[in-house]
Amino acid sequence: MNKIKTYLQRCLLPSIQGRGRGVGLLLLALILSACNSWLDVQPRSQVEDTELFETESGYKEALAGVYSSMVSTKTYTKELTYGFIGVLGHEWDYYYESQYKDAAAFDYEASAPTGYIREIWGNSYNGIANVNNLLAHIDDDPSLFSRDNHDVIKGEALALRAFLHFDLLRCFGVSFAVNPDQPAIPYSTALSYRVFPQLTVRQVAESVKADLAAAEALLVKADPIVTGREIDETIDNGYLLNRQLHLNYYAVKGLQARVLMWTGEYDEALKAANIVIDADRFPWATVTNLQAGYDRSLATEQLFALNNLTMETDVSNQYFNDASQYSFAVSRTRLLEYFNNATQDYRYTFLFKAGSGTNIQNRYLRKYDTPAGSDIYYRYKMPLLRISEMYLIRSEVEYRHDNIDAARAALNEVRKARNLVQYTPVTMPADYYTELIREYRREFIGEGQLFFLYKRLNRPNILYADIEDAVASKVYTFPLPLTETEAAEREKNK
Repeated sequence: MNKIKTYLQRCLLPSIQGRGRGVGLLLLALILSACNSWLDVQPRSQVEDTELFETESGYKEALAGVYSSMVSTKTYTKELTYGFIGVLGHEWDYYYESQYKDAAAFDYEASAPTGYIREIWGNSYNGIANVNNLLAHIDDDPSLFSRDNHDVIKGEALALRAFLHFDLLRCFGVSFAVNPDQPAIPYSTALSYRVFPQLTVRQVAESVKADLAAAEALLVKADPIVTGREIDETIDNGYLLNRQLHLNYYAVKGLQARVLMWTGEYDEALKAANIVIDADRFPWATVTNLQAGYDRSLATEQLFALNNLTMETDVSNQYFNDASQYSFAVSRTRLLEYFNNATQDYRYTFLFKAGSGTNIQNRYLRKYDTPAGSDIYYRYKMPLLRISEMYLIRSEVEYRHDNIDAARAALNEVRKARNLVQYTPVTMPADYYTELIREYRREFIGEGQLFFLYKRLNRPNILYADIEDAVASKVYTFPLPLTETEAAEREKNK
């Protein structure tokens, strides 16, 4: 075993380091797992690929493992939703200052932001490595799969690879509006020791779109959310139930719309968004359910969400509770500014709670609180894509094409769902993009989308941030981790 470790250190680790710390650790774990098998020690959680991918259940387990890896406070259950990214978007008045004060000042070289950035990179590429491992085997023996499971699993895996790479691009690549030919990140397509080349923003976006197109082609024919095939617990133990907790066909179309907005392909983005809207499968949360506290995460509206089983105990109690020093909060005054004093807005009324005692003026998000009632459908969901984004994309594209009536109509669909007065030609705000940003802030607070909207629109000003020009200061692009700039000799990404 010592000889094996020496060999790893001399021959393999330099290559692994070029992939980034997260992927390197995963590859090293796989190698050491194989070492254990040579010693007849094989923990059940470290079965070899040849065993894991001998059955359909092994592929299901591998795919579930990727989704589970995203349920991490280092990424989608904190830092890429309401934590680090939320602070960068200046969504909050209050947060644990020692952890986030440097982030609020966009000091990416400070210790805490460096750690957040390193973990986002490592965890995301770790998930991508596991996706690639699954994809490397899934076509070996299609006869292993029942019904449509091969195409569904492969389609979801391709979509996950695209999803994770695109969020890495949004973090580590400059805005498409700044320079699509700026070096950005590697696009990893295999579980390999070789160092993947650093691609430009444009090249990464093209790779993302290619994976999404391949996923769409598989899912449109196989995903029961679009084919209408009835699924219950008696069919394959209900494997294809709960499609909103998977990157289903409509989530793929929604992600395509988001990506195409990023690349400035607005007509194609509108087509993708319209497919989701016209499917009429993601109804607005009802006032009845909101008022009763049944649907605090707006579950019916979610195209894609993660299943976070500790959301109510960890997220709600620790990060949105006035009894916790780690909580994120908005002042009552600031929240009223967010909502233009429209206190009848369902989001203002039902999705925030007041503090107590010395925190009486604080307002805490309720999206992740324990819902009332016992219906499991409304519980544990961390939203990553929602139908409202599709309407806002429709509105923005129509506005860019000077179709003002259509832009206003799409914006009014969101306002109507939130109990707001509809805009008329007379009352429509003159500064459309300022209003669009305000709507994203109201709609997606705590979900990680506002900062990326500022970046996509190349806005020089971030509301409530103490910075003169966010574009000139390059605050929209994270520096690459040291493991990349030193070991892999990457070019500057901003």
